[in-house]
Amino acid sequence: MKGPLFYSKILLFGEYGIIRDSKGLSIPYNFYNGALKKSEEPTEEAISSNRSLRSFASYLEVLHTQQPELVTFDLETLQNDVETGMYFDSSIPQGYGVGSSGALVAAIYDKYATNKITVLENLTREKLLHLKNIFSQMESFFHGKSSGLDPLNSYLSIPILINSKDNIEATGIPTQSFDGKGAVFLLDSGIVGETAPMVSIFMENLKDKGFRAMLKNQFVKYTDACVENFLHGDMKSLFTNTKKLSKVVLNHFKPMIPEQFHGIWQHGIDTNDYYLKLCGSGGGGYILGFTEDLERAKASLKDYKLEVVYQF
Repeated sequence: MKGPLFYSKILLFGEYGIIRDSKGLSIPYNFYNGALKKSEEPTEEAISSNRSLRSFASYLEVLHTQQPELVTFDLETLQNDVETGMYFDSSIPQGYGVGSSGALVAAIYDKYATNKITVLENLTREKLLHLKNIFSQMESFFHGKSSGLDPLNSYLSIPILINSKDNIEATGIPTQSFDGKGAVFLLDSGIVGETAPMVSIFMENLKDKGFRAMLKNQFVKYTDACVENFLHGDMKSLFTNTKKLSKVVLNHFKPMIPEQFHGIWQHGIDTNDYYLKLCGSGGGGYILGFTEDLERAKASLKDYKLEVVYQF
């Protein structure tokens, strides 16, 4: 048995903001992927993954029973496959903000959901929202609270534009230019991040009136502008707004940035060699970088491993 591949994703813009109805833009990242498999001689990782799938299957049984109008699964086949050693074979790093649990959720929905919405149909806004809601409930098993966007992106493998909580659409993004100097890249922090504690810090901060005002007047404003700039290929404005966003994150989201990266973050803003932002919930994992000159950014960050996601 070997299931289809589901890819990792990158939320280019919108982390935390989408909780407060900012725009967001999520793109598939095909460098990492995962698939459901069985093996005659399972490794330690496969056995551990199977254990986790067992718990997830029990959770889905409850979801299936409590909300049959939302989603139903072929539970008998799922239970049987889990009992006979099925696991999720994935190259997607966990706790890195690139959607490891999202790909797993997409793979399980694809294989076991009955009456599933497929990529081949006409994806109306209603269908996209319904899928997002299903995935949100499924992925909550892993994070406590999930927007459902990661699995949605992984399942459809197309860029998703989030206009607001109730308004999402599939979108096109400007074509990559592989000889372009500008790039979006991933910077490996070398630390595994945990989503739930970071989201808790954010939710706690939301109780503060000043923090809420900063979100609305700065964070959401610059995030929305970055999404618009990127989709319209207005790279000059994109870098102006990404720099502003990078500053706001450094000033107001410090707990989400590993301490040893505070100086590197500031250095990018001071030199204009690159601008950093959170990738996912932060706390570790990958940090997302934007640069107008990839070679200059590489030289400036020579002690770190950069993975190029998109060139323009």
